[in-house]
Parts: sequence; structure tokens; C-alpha cells
Amino acid sequence: MRYTVSTTIHAPIEEVVKRFDNPDLMKEWMEGLQSFEHLEGTPGQVGAKSRLKFQMGKRRFEMVETITERNLPEVFAGYYEANGVYNEVSAHFKPVDANTTQYDSQQYFQFKGGMKVFGWLFPGMFKKQSMKYLMDFKNFVERDYRP
Repeated sequence: MRYTVSTTIHAPIEEVVKRFDNPDLMKEWMEGLQSFEHLEGTPGQVGAKSRLKFQMGKRRFEMVETITERNLPEVFAGYYEANGVYNEVSAHFKPVDANTTQYDSQQYFQFKGGMKVFGWLFPGMFKKQSMKYLMDFKNFVERDYRP
């Protein structure tokens, strides 16, 4: 399953990327994130791996992030692996003007085992969650940014 979610953030690209590129700030906008733990490689660089632990209601899960591309402020990409789910994410940032940034998030999901059925029955749920994180990030940046 492939799709793209997009938004416009009312802040300069430098401010948007500064907040996006700081894992210590992720808990402030990524609902359910309990911890972000660096595992190997140079933090934030291509090849680095990190463990993200989430709690969504009573459900706990974790995923491992592997960074595959880092060309900020334009692109940041990686893949995320969890039980039965593989997700490639490519975040693209482009200045619209001096105080506005376009943020496009390209997503690719692949499912294994029992998750194949879940992905097939509920594809909209994944897009909805991606859009929620995108909008939560937008609101986080716009709330904290002061020109």
C-alpha cells in the first residue's frame, strides 16, 4: 500500500526541520510515543537504528527505525519494522515562501502474517494515522514558532 499525506506549515523551513530533526521533541507531538532509544550507528544519520516504544490505549508495541536517507532540509527517509508491518517513510520539506513550508510524507506499507488481513481490511486506518501525526506535528510547530 502506497500513499502520500501533505500539509502546509506556517513556519520557515529551518524552524520546521529543526523541530522534526530533534528526537527529544517527538513525545510532544507523536501521540502514544513512550520512548525513543538509539540502538546503533551515528544518531540521526544514515544507517542509524533506534527503538520507538508506543502505548495506544491498552495496546503496547514497539518498532525499529532505520534511517536510509538524510538530506535535510529537503528529505529524511527511513523504514520502520514492527510485528508483521514494514513501513517506508520519506519526509519531504519545501519552502513555499519565507514563512511557510510544504511537508509531504510518502508512505509504503507491507504486511506479513495476520497483519496482511488487517492491512487489507483497514487500509484507511493507516492513512488516517499518518495524517494525524502530520497534523499533530504541524500544530506543534505552529504553536511554538514565533516569528
